[in-house]
Amino acid sequence: MELIVRRVISFFILIFLSFSSGALELRGALTQGSLIRGQAEPGAQVKLNGEAIPVTEQGAFVFGFGRDAPLIHTLTVIGEDGAVDTHPLTLAKREYRIQRIEGIAQRIMSPSPEDQARAVQDAQASRAARERFEPRLDWQQSFIWPVTGRISGVYGSQRVYNGEPRNPHFGVDIARPTGTPVVAPADGVITLAVPDMFYSGGTLIIDHGYGVSSTFIHLSELLVAEGSEVKQGQVVAKVGATGRVTGPHLDWRLNWHHVRLDPALLVGPMPESR
Repeated sequence: MELIVRRVISFFILIFLSFSSGALELRGALTQGSLIRGQAEPGAQVKLNGEAIPVTEQGAFVFGFGRDAPLIHTLTVIGEDGAVDTHPLTLAKREYRIQRIEGIAQRIMSPSPEDQARAVQDAQASRAARERFEPRLDWQQSFIWPVTGRISGVYGSQRVYNGEPRNPHFGVDIARPTGTPVVAPADGVITLAVPDMFYSGGTLIIDHGYGVSSTFIHLSELLVAEGSEVKQGQVVAKVGATGRVTGPHLDWRLNWHHVRLDPALLVGPMPESR
């Protein structure tokens, strides 16, 4: 598993492209599941595959590619003088592992109509939080791991519960005992804090601005409330085994609006456990 993570991280690149109004810098891994942070000249407009991307006054922008994103994309930069430059982006295709898990409770595998309705409400609340646009620039920071430990589940893997294939896994699982402190990977504002969602249990979302957010699930305790601003390294929750799990761990998910990204590509190799 660690080899897979290191191999994916090896795609990390810093790209400098020239265009008629100046230089374009892209930071990130040109592969599926990656967050890309860019810098153009101040006043420039940026489009990804024809869709406008918000750009700061200083020319910074961010976007991401999902698990199964197409491999060919076009980034367009329109200078303040009106000059248009297009840059083709070719992604590396990733292979994902299959993970089989047995022993999931029948109530989780075949929820009642009441539980299904609750799960739908939970999903709507989470999606609404991820879709918010906060004009924060916290996404420009160098992110850190919210907890350190053994990686027990990787992004993109598809899990088979009790023999039944399920949706792909969109986070990184870090196995630690219940009660282990979880810290904010970067500055942000809390946009969702629910102690007991049906599937995800204790759930917390930190918005880092411009559509970039972190989701923590299966928490045993939430230590911050919705609307609270948090700083990188601040303890915000505790690891748990709530919701649909077989043991205590943190499931960290990175989002660009509704696009699910791979946190491991952003933070690099796992450091020693603290």
